[in-house]
Parts: sequence; C-alpha cells; structure tokens
Amino acid sequence: MPATQKPMRFGHTEGHTDVCFDDLGSCIVTCGSDGDVRIWEDLDDDDPKSINVGEKAYSCALKNGKLVTAVSNNTIQVHTFPEGVPDGILTRFTTNANHVVFNGDGVKIAAGSSDFLVKVVDVMDCSQQKTFRGHDAPILSLSFDPKDIFLASASCDGSVKVWQISDQTCAVSWPLLQKCNDVINAKSICRLAWQPKGGKLLAVPVEKSVKLYRRETWNNQFDLSDNFISQALNIVTWSPCGQYLAAGSINGLIIVWNVETKGCMERVKHEKGYAICGLAWHPTSGQIAYTDAEGNLGLLENVCEPNGKTSSNKVSSRVEKDYSDLFDGDDTNNAGDFLNDNAVETPSFSKRIINDEEEDDDLMLASGRPRQRSHILEDDENSVDVTMLKTGSNLLKEEEEDDQADSIHNLPLVTSQRPFYDGPMPTPRQKPFQSGSTPVHLTHRFMVWNSIGIIRCYNDEQDNAIDVEFHDTSIHHATHLSNTLNYTIADLSHEAILLACESSDELASKLHCLHFSSWDSSKEWIVDMPQNEDIEAICLGLGWAAAATSALLLRLFTIGGVQKEVFSLPGPVVSMAGHGEQLFIVYHRGTGFDGDQCLGVQLLELGKKKKQILHGDPLPLTRKSYIVWVGFSAEGTPCYVDSEGTVRMLNRGLGNTWTPVCNTREHCKGKSDHYWVVGIHENPQQLRCIPCKGSRFPPTLPRPAVAILSFKLPYCQTATEKGQMEEQFWRSVIFHNHLDYLAKNGYEYEESSKNQAIKEQQELLMKMLALSCKLEREFRCVELADLMTQNAVNLAIKYASRSRRLILAQRLSELAVEKAAELAATQVEEEEEEDFRKGLNAGYSNTATEWSQLRLRNQVEEDEEDTGEADDKEEKPEIHKYGQNPFSKNANSSDVPAVKSGAVISSNQGRVNPFKASAASYFQKRTSQADKNEDANEENPKNSSSETPAPCPQNTESQRPKTGFQMWLEENRSNILSDNPDFSDEADIIKEGMIRFRVLSPEERKAWATKAKGGTTSDGAEAKKRKRVIDESHETENQKEKAKENLNLPKKQKPLDLSTNQKLSAFAFKQE
Repeated sequence: MPATQKPMRFGHTEGHTDVCFDDLGSCIVTCGSDGDVRIWEDLDDDDPKSINVGEKAYSCALKNGKLVTAVSNNTIQVHTFPEGVPDGILTRFTTNANHVVFNGDGVKIAAGSSDFLVKVVDVMDCSQQKTFRGHDAPILSLSFDPKDIFLASASCDGSVKVWQISDQTCAVSWPLLQKCNDVINAKSICRLAWQPKGGKLLAVPVEKSVKLYRRETWNNQFDLSDNFISQALNIVTWSPCGQYLAAGSINGLIIVWNVETKGCMERVKHEKGYAICGLAWHPTSGQIAYTDAEGNLGLLENVCEPNGKTSSNKVSSRVEKDYSDLFDGDDTNNAGDFLNDNAVETPSFSKRIINDEEEDDDLMLASGRPRQRSHILEDDENSVDVTMLKTGSNLLKEEEEDDQADSIHNLPLVTSQRPFYDGPMPTPRQKPFQSGSTPVHLTHRFMVWNSIGIIRCYNDEQDNAIDVEFHDTSIHHATHLSNTLNYTIADLSHEAILLACESSDELASKLHCLHFSSWDSSKEWIVDMPQNEDIEAICLGLGWAAAATSALLLRLFTIGGVQKEVFSLPGPVVSMAGHGEQLFIVYHRGTGFDGDQCLGVQLLELGKKKKQILHGDPLPLTRKSYIVWVGFSAEGTPCYVDSEGTVRMLNRGLGNTWTPVCNTREHCKGKSDHYWVVGIHENPQQLRCIPCKGSRFPPTLPRPAVAILSFKLPYCQTATEKGQMEEQFWRSVIFHNHLDYLAKNGYEYEESSKNQAIKEQQELLMKMLALSCKLEREFRCVELADLMTQNAVNLAIKYASRSRRLILAQRLSELAVEKAAELAATQVEEEEEEDFRKGLNAGYSNTATEWSQLRLRNQVEEDEEDTGEADDKEEKPEIHKYGQNPFSKNANSSDVPAVKSGAVISSNQGRVNPFKASAASYFQKRTSQADKNEDANEENPKNSSSETPAPCPQNTESQRPKTGFQMWLEENRSNILSDNPDFSDEADIIKEGMIRFRVLSPEERKAWATKAKGGTTSDGAEAKKRKRVIDESHETENQKEKAKENLNLPKKQKPLDLSTNQKLSAFAFKQE
C-alpha cells in the first residue's frame, strides 16, 4: 500500500521553513520566516502553540526539552520545550546562521553561518565552543556523526567537508556542489545526513542523485537516483532504522529509497510543485513531515514501519523470510529455502544487485539473502548488534558475484577481517567548463566574457534569451537571440558566435554557429551530434571551430560549417581555447588524489602544416586546486589560471614549460575575495580581471568593472635590488618570447617592440653587472655578460676598466672574442652541413634521413642565409641564452642573430657539436713564449690587443680541423685590413669576412670547404701565429716558415704574464 499524502496546510509566511519532531514524535515543530516556532499536535491542529523567537527563524532543532533556533539577529537561541521560555543565547556570529543541529545525545549543537564559520557548542556550558574554519563561502547545512567523531558540512563554495571534531581538522573535502555567493542564490541547500546508529554512510544530495560515502575510507559507495527526478535534490533524511532514505527536490518531489536494494519505494509529488526545504522522519512510526519554501506543512503516512518492513506486500514477504532464515542457525541445510528466496524476490532487485558496480562492496548476496553472522563480523568494533541485524542495517550488506545455489555450501565459516585502507583518497573530477562563464544554474549569467565581447544569458519567467555585446562595435553590432533550444555553452571571436546545447529526450545535442563575418547571405549553420553524445566544451579559432564531446571525441569544423578532422581525446575534456591556428585542450589524464586534479594538456597548430606542440603533457596546478580559466594571451601564448589564483604562461623559450607569472590572491584584500580573469596581454603586460567581493564570479548586474593587475614572477628576495632586477629581466624575456613565435610562423609584428625589449633587457643586465661589481662578485659579472649582446659586452668591458677591475676586463674581452667567433663559426657550419646533406641526399632519392628531416625543419633559416642579409642580422642580436647546450664548452650559440625567425636559435642550439672546443680559438693566433716578445715589438698595439690570445687553457688546447671560411679568412685577412685600416677588433674583421665570403658563389665556397677538409691532417694539428703582411706571397712564405718553427711547440701555452694583463686592461681603458 503506497504512502498516504495528507493535504498541505498553511504554517508560516512564504519563505524558507524548517521542521522536526520532538523526541517521542508526539508533536511536529516548525519555524519560518515570520520568526515564529509553531508546535503542532498533528496536521489537523487548528490552534498550534506559537513561540516568537525573532524577526526570522532560519532553522530549528529539538532534543531533551531544549528548542534551539537560528535567528536573524545572528544568534543561536535556546527555549525550553514545550513551555517556550527563553533560556539564553548559545553563540553569536557576525551574520545570520543558516542551519543548527543537535548531536545524538543532545549535549552539543552545531551551527553554520554565512560568515563561513561552523561552531560546535556545549548546550549546558556555552563557553565550551569549537570553531571550524576552512570554507570559503556561507555554510548551507551540517550533520553530526552518530558516534560524535565527525561533523559534515556543506557550503556555497561548492565543497562538502567532513571535520574531525576532536582537533577541528578537515578529514576530507569533496567539490560536489554548484558554487554561489549566498544561500539565497544556492541551487540546493544540500541538507546532508549521516546514517543513524553506526554512522556508516553519509548521504549528500548532489544534483539529481544522492551520493553515499562510506565512513573512514570516504569512498563514494554508490549513488541513489530515479528517472522521475527532473530537478536538483534539496534535502535528505534517514529513517530511524537506517534502512530507508528520503529526499526532497526543488520542484516538490519526495522520493524514498530502500538503501539496501537501491530500489525506489515511494514517489510523492507536492501539490503545487514548491521546493521541499524541510524533511523529518517520525522517530517511531512511518510518517514523514515536510515543509516547502512557501511556508506550508505536509505529512506522509504509512511510509514504512520501524522494524524495517514496508507497506509493500512483495518487499515485506521477502524481508520477513530473510530474517527468519538468518536466525535458523544452520545455513548449510537450507539450499531449498535459498531457491525459494529467489522465487519471492522482486525482479528489479535481483537484476540490480547482480549487475551493479563492483565497487559497492556493502551489498547483500546476489540472492537477496544476507550472509551468516560469522561473515558480518568485520565492522570496526568486530561485533554486530542483533537489533541492527533486524533493522536491515547496512552492516548486513556484502556483495557476492557468485549467485549459484551451491555457493552457500562453500562459504567459509570464518573470514579474516578486511584490512582498513588508510591511503590517499581519490579526488572527484572537476566538470567541464567554458572559460569566462559563470555557473549554469544561475538565471542571469555570463556565457562567455573574453577580449572580443560578452555573451549574457537570461533564463527567467519573463524571458529565455541571449545577448551578445562586442567591446569594439566596429566588428559587429550588439545582438539579441532567443534561446529556445536552451544553449548553455558559448564562445565568441572576430568572425562568429558559437553556441552549444545538451541533448534532451527529444532533441540531440546541437552546435550552432552564427558566422556574422560571412560575405554571403546565409550566416548560420547548425550541426546535430550523434545519439548519446553531448557537447561539453567548444572554442573558435581563425577560420575553424572545435567541439569536444562526452564520447571523448574532438570534432573540427570550418567556420562555414564543413566537417573536418575528428580525433579521440585521451580523457574527459575539462576546457578548451582557440587563438589563430592554435587549439589548446585541457582534459583529465587520470584520477587525482588528496584533493589534486590530474590534468593533461594538448596544444595543436591547425594551419597548413598541422602539428602537435604539446603531446598530452601533465598540466601543473597548485596543490588541492582545480583549473578555472583556460585561454591565450592577446599575442597568442597559452595561459591558464587555477582556483588558488596562480596564473601560468607557456614559456616557449624553455622547452614549452609552464611559468607562474602572477598570483591574484596577493592582490585580494579579504580571504573570500577573488579575481575573475577575462583576458591577458603581454605587451603591455596586463592581466585583465574583475574583482569579486565574497565570491568567485561576478553578477551580471550591475555591470562589473574590469581591473588591471600587474605580473610578477615568483623569484626569491624580490625586496632586494638584485632580486627585483632579476625578476624584471626574466619577465621581460618570457613576455617577449611571442615575438620569436610570430616571426617563426610568418606573422607580422612590430620590429620596434622587439628592439625595445632587447634594449630594456640589456639595461637591466648592465645594472646587475654594475651591482655585482660593487659587491666584488666578478665571476657573477662574467655570468651576466654571457647573457648580453655583443655591444653590451663591449660596454661591460669599458665599465670594468673604469672600475679598475683588470682581471674582469680581461675575462670580458675574452668573452667578446668568443661571442664574435662563435657567431661566425655557427653560421659557416650551417652552410657546410647543408652542402654535406645535399651530398648525402644525392645518392638516396626519396629516403627520409635524419639530415633531410633537419633540412625540412631548417629550410627557412638557410634560405635567409643565402640572401646576403648579414648586415641586418648583425644589427639585431638575440639575447635569449637559457636554452644552451650543456655539453659544449662555450654554449653561446644562442647569440646567433635572427631577422625574421626565432627558429635560428633553437636549431643552432640543437646542432652545436659537443666535442668541439670554443669557436673563438679558431681565430686566435697561437704563439710560443719567444714569439710574444718579438710580436710585441713588431705589431701595432691596437692589433695586438684585438688579437691577444686568451690565457684560458681550453682555448689554446683546441686544435680542431679548420672550416673553409677560416682558411678563406686567413688568406684574405690582409685585404680586409688594407680596405678597412680603422678595424681594431677581431670581431670587426670576422664580420667583414663573413659578408665577403657570402658574396662568393656556392661553387667557390664549396671549393674552400673541400680545401679545408683536405688540409685537415697537417694544418689542423699545427698551432700557428702568422704576422699580417699586405703582400699575399709574403704571407704564404711566412706561413711555411712559421709552420716549421712551430712543429715542436708544446700543446699548452703558459698564461700571459702580469705585464701583458696590464697592457690589455690599459688598452681597454684608453679605448673609451
């Protein structure tokens, strides 16, 4: 016989209403927004006793003759029951309390308030208080564990937490609910409840189901749901026996489940469909009292009996038979009864148990029959009370896959106690979201807010529409769209508006594009997804659109509606973003633990040459955080923000790693304040976001104001001058990496901004060098100079000479020569490698060798090298030095200048020979000690200064084979000097030589390269120092003579004496 629903009656003025029974169930107690507590003898009581407790009463609880109420004057008050005499104030909050509950024995109460605090107070001694801090938004509801060990709480911050009462620590936290900024805006008040007696399960209403979590392990044992539930559940309550669970929804549906079978026992609909906000089960009989959000009181009767029987004949017959069999004493003789049990089972029950999830280890045998007592002895206390067995407590439920009749005979009489799992707990996966949107359940919300414009959605009684507004009205005028298909996801670009909706019973999930930039008259197209496939995330790029679906597919479309590639995602999508040709996908790589999300990232380029940049790399997040914004900077660099306020940007100059560039929490005044990111700009450096006071997202009205935050990298000691300049330098480097990316991919960019960035970086390096000089950190000065361009190093030499730091000046001049030499050598090596690759490929027509792959990758660079643009290249030196080859002796190859392409840098770094010594040693004349004095008399001091060999052993040892360019330079050095008598620096000679060498035809250059290879054995092993003579024939003779003299030279030169050092520094000083 189904439950009887009595007609509802007026209880309080419209508004939130709460209900409870007294200890014996003799009366119903309600409180409401009129500030009254009413005591009803039954539903037909026309003259209930009324106690006024304040202006508004939000919640009431009753136990042991004490009536406790949460009142609008921010207090928790006590009245005697049933007299209603005020008995004092238990505690106060700074705002009103939203929920108050008693513990099992009525000694303590717990109250949760809108000031984010939870308090546990002793009823007899209110000075005994404990405060629980950790929620970031108003508290929705509380529930005491029957054993008084734990306290569960739900909050508007979207989390449900379980607290250890003894030490006020959070045992576990689940992000289950929709976030909101206040209780009145909450989709559900989430009245959670512990299972009576043992408190083995915690029931939490989440969306359209009830999640049940097991005590201690905090695993999600199973969910209870029903096809008739169409709106979110608001409240749950247990039957006193713990076998049944009742839930009320926001559209007035009350459902009762048998937790053991997971079967739905009752469905009752509210007369007018109002939200159920109060639900209480009678302590001894099958009655449920309920109240709605309009102040009405209702009653259900004959729901179930306290001994665990229900009014349904089928279920009661099975339950009675199970209980009689359980206490027969000898299960092994009851095979016949076992079969009979199957005969009287309800069909839905038998199917459900056999096919249920394996993780639900707390169910009955597949036959529907509980195990023997010996198999149940595995609770923490190792004992089971007989009354608990009779009431069908969850302690009885154990899942068994084998449902054969003879399996009963094989059950062991004693089983070992199951080990208790105390390891890390899995984190619930965050749901898919669209960046720049506010929660879907809001009636007025932002569907997207980005750098192009704003899309708002209005879904209330008057209107269901979408408004599109553009920041720049020259792109398109504001648009108003009807939302008949209930679109929930949107994106906006310069070309189109993209909308998507979920599937319903009648309609498929749809992707709707309004291509307003189209030149034809048909500006809209709609695509239906296949059956059982819902769109979860969308994004727009330049000429394309993408949609990620619940089938783990990513579908690409042209902006005009042509279906393009479809590929599988490695996991459920979290969010996507598009910019130009780039597609940025964040998805779940796996299950995170202890509050951490486990996310992966894919970055694809969808241009003519499609390629994947990031191949499912892990996405770094702050501990116990989740991702809240995914997108690109205005310049096209991927960025994302996590819930802890950390903004991270892709550092293309450091192997596509993620660098934190800002922490918005540092700018927040209050703990509950947040910044809602809407855009990122690299030049100028701006983080555009909306400040949200006491919330994570802004309301649609009034229109939020955008604030601009500055970036700051998390460097150490930024309060000091050194730390501050280091942070500024590396921030400048990271925020100008996009210029190299744009150049590499053929995009236009302002040359002036790159020059400005280089100038700014060099100034910072010079300041840091000056600071290190003052602190007498000369080694650090050389390290800083290594990051400088050629011109900046020359300035550093002058500064060191003026500061009378002679050794530093000498070291810096060596570094300058090395930089110039390496600059030349690396470019010449590239040309020679190209010739070598052509030779290799001549014999292998279409074989994809490593060399050919290299050639493909570096085609752009080598084409540039043949255009004779060396002058331009020298004017724009590159300063990014942090990607050096760690195995080369002087990893300065990233100094190679670039005109258009940042690819030169990376390719050179990849091809530096790790076994070659510094390229600078090629261009340094080698002398014996005897030659030094001779040369000092014969040569001009200017020339001697620029050609003085470095005393560093690694330079003098390097006797590797010469290249064709070096041989050509030695032959033509005199011509260069005669044409340019003002050249005093070796670097200038090399530069001029490079220009002239490039003018030669490819055949001539190849001839020099061949000549160099031919002379490897003799010339490469010799250390020569030739004088400069204008006549070429004299130079050749001198070369032969010197070669003979130097055959017996030692491999290592002695370091220069002090007088030479002094001469060098004095020269550098005079050069100023």
